[in-house]
Amino acid sequence: MKNMTISAMDSNKNHRRSSWDSKMSISTVGTNSRRHRKSPSSIISSDSDIRFTRGKLTSQTRCGCCIIAIFLCFLLLAAASVYVGYTYFLPEYPGDQIYRATFKVIDGDVFSTELADPSTNKFKKISKDYKERLNLLFRRSPVKHGYRGTEVLALDGTENKDLIVYFDIKIDPTYVEIKAEDLEAILSNEISVEESLFFKNLTIDVNSLEVKPSDDLPQTMTTTLPTTAMSDAVVTHSPYVPRKCAPLNLRYCNNLNYNVTTYPNYLGHRSIKEVRENVISFRELVDGECYRHAYDFICQLLQPGCKKGDYEDEVILPCRSFCREFMAGCGSRLTEKFKGLIDCNKFPEFSSGETCYSKPGCVEELKAKAFSPRICDGVIDCPDLSDERSCTYCAANQIHCGIGRTCIQTSQQCDGKEDCPDGSDERGCLTLLRSIKSSQNIQKISPHENTYSHEGFVIFNEKGEVGKLCVENLNKTLSENKTEEVLRTVAVSLCKSLTYENVNSYHVVKNNEENVPYVKIKDAFADDISFLKSKCPSRQVLKVTCENLECGVQTTHTKTTRVLQKMAIHGDWPWHVALFKEDVHICDGVLLSANWLATTTSCFQGQPKAEWIAKFGLVRLASSSPWEQERRIIGMVKSPVEGSTVALIRLDQAVLFNDFVRPICLPSETLSLSPTAQCNTLGWARNREQLQRVQVKIAENEKCENVSISGVNTICTESIHGQNDCSEEEFAGSSMVCKTSNETWTLVGITNWRIACAKNGMERPRMYDKISSNVDWIRETIHNSNNT
Repeated sequence: MKNMTISAMDSNKNHRRSSWDSKMSISTVGTNSRRHRKSPSSIISSDSDIRFTRGKLTSQTRCGCCIIAIFLCFLLLAAASVYVGYTYFLPEYPGDQIYRATFKVIDGDVFSTELADPSTNKFKKISKDYKERLNLLFRRSPVKHGYRGTEVLALDGTENKDLIVYFDIKIDPTYVEIKAEDLEAILSNEISVEESLFFKNLTIDVNSLEVKPSDDLPQTMTTTLPTTAMSDAVVTHSPYVPRKCAPLNLRYCNNLNYNVTTYPNYLGHRSIKEVRENVISFRELVDGECYRHAYDFICQLLQPGCKKGDYEDEVILPCRSFCREFMAGCGSRLTEKFKGLIDCNKFPEFSSGETCYSKPGCVEELKAKAFSPRICDGVIDCPDLSDERSCTYCAANQIHCGIGRTCIQTSQQCDGKEDCPDGSDERGCLTLLRSIKSSQNIQKISPHENTYSHEGFVIFNEKGEVGKLCVENLNKTLSENKTEEVLRTVAVSLCKSLTYENVNSYHVVKNNEENVPYVKIKDAFADDISFLKSKCPSRQVLKVTCENLECGVQTTHTKTTRVLQKMAIHGDWPWHVALFKEDVHICDGVLLSANWLATTTSCFQGQPKAEWIAKFGLVRLASSSPWEQERRIIGMVKSPVEGSTVALIRLDQAVLFNDFVRPICLPSETLSLSPTAQCNTLGWARNREQLQRVQVKIAENEKCENVSISGVNTICTESIHGQNDCSEEEFAGSSMVCKTSNETWTLVGITNWRIACAKNGMERPRMYDKISSNVDWIRETIHNSNNT
């Protein structure tokens, strides 16, 4: 039988050198014998006749391997250097400073043996009440930025007599330096006033108040706690040095629009030397271009702005929304140490009125996104109003009305003439404030209040000048009964003008604020009460507390001006909420109270655990108004009503009510709507950018049967304008609201799916879960949460 061998040999032409020179032979042999060729040692052989021959390494190959090895060694050395530098040379986070405090309640609370045991429900309830009171006090005090919380340790006292409260105060020293005497002064000033805002209905013995520092340093003094409390360790600290503004002297951050800073900064650096030691790593972060405005944000942390304050100078930080955008882009590149220090929830929110730095370049960003038509269109798209204040209709020394294409002089506020489209320049003329100085520190960019004040001293404002209401002349000229009548009239009128339903209390107290102007009532029994500047030797002023904010009211609408348009602008629907999962708009909701909103359970079906954010005050998703607020979602309660998909959502902290964030009214159980009722729902334009209203009317349930199964808790509606009103998409959780006989808007239903127009342009019927059947459960849930 013939033997045939086919060999593929390397050609001399176009010979390509390689570390592998392949030789392949395929042999077909007879059955009698097989020839075997002796293979060199470099041949990798197998039972197959296919053989690969490995050539020897050339000098070029060896050189390349050496270069790669040297490069890998260099990378290993660099990684080790970075690790050692971050581990041993970066300043350590000092941790919270803890101060041990105690005071005695002599009226309003009594001690019982049950309170000696921290595991009892009574202890948990009482301690939570005091914890919330203390949290409110310190979060509105000069140490608010560094305040990290209070923990009630123990309750002690004599049976059915005075109650002694022991608690810890936690302060972050990287943000604010404070000493025990300053914390004691804050507490003393609050509990010594005749009518305390935070310890209402309680009388606390000022002499029993004591605050001592406590940490893990060597003990120098101790304070005795009851056996139920923690062991005490009180130490001394270095002398307290008040925060002061200093020149900004980090050359890298010279491009900021301010030239003063303060120490310690937000990252714990206590001097320019410490900043310079760490600035390299942050410069690398900026050079990495993980976020367009990383330079501004990082420099505002390393060299934060500073302004003069009452007790000490105050630090100015970036705004919360600015922080969240930075962390979304650069957070993954931060070291674990610095990532733990930057908590965006602790940064000030622009809408709160606190001074903070918003993201720069808002107008340029609108242009880059092809939103140039939004500039100077009368709708606010930038937190600092830069998109409207740079227009021809607004002079440099004027303030924007907040709505429309109108700017006014400061002197035009409260001059008796409505100059703004919504009359906002004439609404805050008589208001409630805790102090005049606190109002002067609020970052106010329009006549609209950043947040409503439901309690405080009566303040009169005229043409930009303010004064506290002095009642000394009433006591001198009127009888006691007449004075009481006048004071009640003022309190009732004031609460009503601030859109509160009732007066909770009104008292004449002594004013402790120094160097403030006063006004007095000119004619107490005139149809329109007027005020005049006055002296007030006795310092007797009026303090009022309102309650129950009116629901379903559009305060930016007046009887003679605003007419609802299809395209929503700020203030049209202040109860509407947009829900975001991982920064993606998923659903909508409706605000019921400061801590609760309503939506549908279908928003969360099949969704893995993720961070959900509720945004308030939005009318354009790609814009940021100065009144926008964000809150984290921390809980959900499903409706117990059979067939209902309504869900109540709990927020991590209460929203601040203002003209652009307000609650909707709940219906009565027996609410009956006629087919002619004025009802609306809200959707987003097809590009999901602009909030729009859709006028709907009640329809027979049969019209919705081809969409889904209807039941007793279902409301079927259809659009009034049909195909002509088919340019928006309604997200799941969107509300159906109707205007009732008292001219307020009431929540009627909530949809549990997204609704849009069909391809042929025809709109399908809209179905909503009825709210009236859930009213009792909603009210009970919210009420119980407020009492726990």
